[in-house]
Amino acid sequence: MISLAGRDILHGWGRFLLTGVGLGLLIGVTLSMAGIYRGMVDDANALIDNSGADLWVVQQGTLGPYAEPSTLYDDSYRSILGMAGVVRAANVTYLTMQVRHGSSDVRAMVVGVVPGGAGEPGHPTFLVAGRHLSGSHYEAVADVKAGFTLGDTITIRRHRFTIVGLTRRMVSSGGDPMIFIPLKEAQEAQFLKDNDMLLQQRRRTAQNPSLNRPNVPGLLDAIIASQTVNHNVNAVLVQLKPGYAPDAVAAEIQRWQRLQVYTRQEMRTILVDKLIATSAKQIGMFLVILAIVSAAIIAFIIYTMTMAKIREIAVLKLIGTRNRVIASMILQQAIGLGAIGFVVGKIVATLWSPFFPRYVLLEPGDAIRGFIIVMVISLLASTLAIAAALKIDPAEAIGG
Repeated sequence: MISLAGRDILHGWGRFLLTGVGLGLLIGVTLSMAGIYRGMVDDANALIDNSGADLWVVQQGTLGPYAEPSTLYDDSYRSILGMAGVVRAANVTYLTMQVRHGSSDVRAMVVGVVPGGAGEPGHPTFLVAGRHLSGSHYEAVADVKAGFTLGDTITIRRHRFTIVGLTRRMVSSGGDPMIFIPLKEAQEAQFLKDNDMLLQQRRRTAQNPSLNRPNVPGLLDAIIASQTVNHNVNAVLVQLKPGYAPDAVAAEIQRWQRLQVYTRQEMRTILVDKLIATSAKQIGMFLVILAIVSAAIIAFIIYTMTMAKIREIAVLKLIGTRNRVIASMILQQAIGLGAIGFVVGKIVATLWSPFFPRYVLLEPGDAIRGFIIVMVISLLASTLAIAAALKIDPAEAIGG
């Protein structure tokens, strides 16, 4: 049985190998799509783990700060610090935007943190070069994915920042690299209006008769001054003392501070089950379509190879070869084609995955499952050719 399949493959090995390579490219795309989904989940988990937070305190009724906008007063952390079980609480802002570097723009998530070091909520967990943010203004720490180097100057809104540190695997749930800057500059970048808008707003305020009342001296000046200062943040990151249950502390903060609080598990659910749910469904649809296309290709190739051997199969039947031997020969060819395709697909997926703009995580478990699926598809795809081969009349060996 093996010799029949092997000899037939050797007879047309060039076409068989090229077909396997073409199928392998399709399988490589399929494995890459699965790796992209795994990478999205890993990015979400990295975002949660690298934040250093046990709890996320956000605006009530929102899924912030990653899935929805959230706005808090920046003095909220003081009352949270006084809650039982809280050891650290730090303000943080998140803003996805285009960051200018030279003549080009880089899409990144700009994170505003209170200057400190590793271990502080919101800060990078480790650096691959440089140092953490100090108390100085206009400094930044960037993920290496942004393509910056130490000493580079970038522009965020109206200010220029110098890269003083580089980190790795600090990305948003969308895969954008993170850039960490001091909280004050981040508040200005996110919440303050541009100069022209401020001038227009001041003129409107000054022309409002209700604000020029003589019995309220200084009211107009106070309002104008407040327009150049912002006291908003997106969230407060909380670290807990050992031995305190996150759910219990979160419930107390929600009860007394009237704010929304999420634990790590709840935040993971928001990011994975809600934020990237649509992308996951799209990738799932692509995987189903690619599996159907792969099955159709294998079925068509094996059927074509079988129909090209009508006379040879008829001769085998004429000399008394059993149907199961002929079916086994076709089945082995289908499995061989699927095996070559999978090996080629795994190799090309590994080679081109570093060049994808999104992080592609190729897990061994997915490769094993992919191999099993390819073998099952090969088995099913061979049934059409086997059915056609078994219908061949032995008289074909004698006729024209």
